[in-house]
Amino acid sequence: MTLLADSRTNQSCQGRRRPRPRTATVEPEPAATGLLDHRPGADRVEPSSDALFARLHAGDERARDQIATMYLPLAKRLAQRYVRSSEPREDLVQVACVGLVKAIERFDPDRGPTFASFAIPTILGELRRYFRDSTWAVHVPRGAQERAFAIEAAEEQLRCMQCSAPTVEQVAEYLHLSTEEVLDGLLAVKAYEADSLDAPGGNGDEEGRSPLEQIGSEDESFELVEADASVVPAIRSLGERDRRVLHLRFVGEMSQSQIAAQIGVSQMQVSRILARALRELREKADSPG
Repeated sequence: MTLLADSRTNQSCQGRRRPRPRTATVEPEPAATGLLDHRPGADRVEPSSDALFARLHAGDERARDQIATMYLPLAKRLAQRYVRSSEPREDLVQVACVGLVKAIERFDPDRGPTFASFAIPTILGELRRYFRDSTWAVHVPRGAQERAFAIEAAEEQLRCMQCSAPTVEQVAEYLHLSTEEVLDGLLAVKAYEADSLDAPGGNGDEEGRSPLEQIGSEDESFELVEADASVVPAIRSLGERDRRVLHLRFVGEMSQSQIAAQIGVSQMQVSRILARALRELREKADSPG
């Protein structure tokens, strides 16, 4: 049993690989990423930010806006890391800005590190949390998400090592998981993106029909609703004994002899009562108004 995707198991490692869920990838932390401005004179940003934080802690709310404006380019550059994902760039920038605001609120200048070194992991954490909690079409627990990504990575590594698509058993052995856990992880990956019910698909007789057209069917309950609307008033117009006999026969599912013993008449009389009551019901239900 092979994993999903590449059915050409003899394809070389440089061949096409099946797409993985488009989510964020962990990149090196910013010590040498070039996110900070190292141009001549750029090191003067930190003293000015220290002064702004001093004003902020003294109660000057305008300092918060100035700090956010100062470090907004940093937040945008961090969001730029994930533009290859399926999420719009504007949404990623907005999430990064939320992380920037949280960093401003939590930063304590007395603890030593510069604000930039504190803000960068805070913003990246907010972006990763967004991908984990908000980009999946169906909510999947965090543990299942991490297992799914580990299975995806293991499958890619094994494909390159043996130049063929690995089996579920091979992936399970590689990750020290059970076969059931690997299968659950593969199902979890499918929850990242949802297919539209209006998208055309299918094979053979169903070709060109959308999933919504294929799964749709007539609801037979509509006929019961219509019958109920016409029969209930007719039943209410019957006599009490006729209604009781109908209830015992069709709701209680009693035989005519049992009904006869219940109401103290002969079985022949029960048969006549049922025939008359049913005839009246049909006439009143079919009559207009």
